[in-house]
Amino acid sequence: MNTLDQLHSGELKGAQQVKLAFGLTEFPRAIFELADTLEILDLSGNALTSLPDELMRMSKLRILFCSNNQFTELPEVLGHCPQLSMIGFKSNQIRTVSENALPPLLRWLILTNNLVEELPAAIGNCARLQKLMLSGNRLRTLPPELWRCSRLELLRIAANQLTDLPTWLMEMPCLSWLAFAGNPFCAKLENSARFAAPTPSIPWNQLQIQHQLGEGASGVIHRAEHFHDEQVRQVAVKLFKGDVTSDGLPRSELNACIAAGKHPGLIPVLGQIAHHPTGANGLVMSLIDTRFRNLASPPSLESCTRDVYTPGASFDIATVTRIAYDVASAACHLHQQGILHGDLYAHNILHDERGHALLGDFGAASFYPPTREQRATGIQQIEVRAFGCLLEELIERCDESTGPQGGLTTLTQLKAHCLSDGPDSRPLFEAMVPVLGELAASCATQGHPSIETAPAELAQRD
Repeated sequence: MNTLDQLHSGELKGAQQVKLAFGLTEFPRAIFELADTLEILDLSGNALTSLPDELMRMSKLRILFCSNNQFTELPEVLGHCPQLSMIGFKSNQIRTVSENALPPLLRWLILTNNLVEELPAAIGNCARLQKLMLSGNRLRTLPPELWRCSRLELLRIAANQLTDLPTWLMEMPCLSWLAFAGNPFCAKLENSARFAAPTPSIPWNQLQIQHQLGEGASGVIHRAEHFHDEQVRQVAVKLFKGDVTSDGLPRSELNACIAAGKHPGLIPVLGQIAHHPTGANGLVMSLIDTRFRNLASPPSLESCTRDVYTPGASFDIATVTRIAYDVASAACHLHQQGILHGDLYAHNILHDERGHALLGDFGAASFYPPTREQRATGIQQIEVRAFGCLLEELIERCDESTGPQGGLTTLTQLKAHCLSDGPDSRPLFEAMVPVLGELAASCATQGHPSIETAPAELAQRD
């Protein structure tokens, strides 16, 4: 965080990144003194309603955050900023998005939790667009011109007023991560899916909360003790927040966690919290063994849609194959329940030193009717591309000398099929699981871990 004194005194001269949050009601004009160097400007958490036309003078500005302000329209000056590629205006009061507000190099647009009812057709001219985050608005339709954004990989349209999911979304060549829960067209399905898979109620007074394990956009996770029938078990408790997240509504995540059911590649849900003193929703889950860790970190501002791995991260073929098998098996199970995970990323996968993997974080999960075969297949093939991205990242860090001959070739071929620009040519998870299982078994014959059920004792992380 920078200060206004630093800005006005010239102390920030030559800065490439500035963050100011002091309840500002006007754009600090001293920022223009940084026009030749500033690349990232964060003005989130103020009370701004407009930006000056002179912003186009910021010739190197690439990233602009103005979340949690009081804008009612996306400023048109943004469309004249020559290098601007990432725009974040989450949690304002934006109703209007003009076609003139979209800069030519736009790559990442965040308008989560606003009042937007319509997107301009000009969104289709944003040829570089990769991430579009629109959850928590009032959209009733999507402009068909969006289909022209052939590089679009992540789309968040949950918690809007959409009456249907456009079929042309399933034809977009790069779309990999999609969230659409909490819209009228899927609300009935979401509720019925949840009640089709009831889970026990666990009274709040049976839980003794201990230390915090983690916090995500949708909730906070604590370690806890569950006292029941004179027995005590160690559990994890996730209490959901009420706010719209970038992925959607916390209640949609809760419903998906319950409806997902049991699978060795998923974190077991033990029950739903009842009688919380403030009425908060929550889940009681098994603990994941502490040897499990996140496979990667979320995408950075630079990587945009790709996860960030620890420098020097390396995996043998057996580990890569085992992770791929566990994740594909879990995704296949979800698809059989009519659930799209929506966020199949390495940073949402926990793994141990033997390659056992658990797919977590249902914040972007959505329900779809598996009986509508063509629609269901198209939705599943979107997630298959996300799996292809995961395979690509793991293969890049794989030592091919550590597994059976031809093992890496099999994985590389599978990756290529998953990443096909023609969505209808991608294999479904139900076809990939046997292939990966056979390859994992081949690794096991060479002294590597075999396919077995993940450890029973688990410890929750988020």
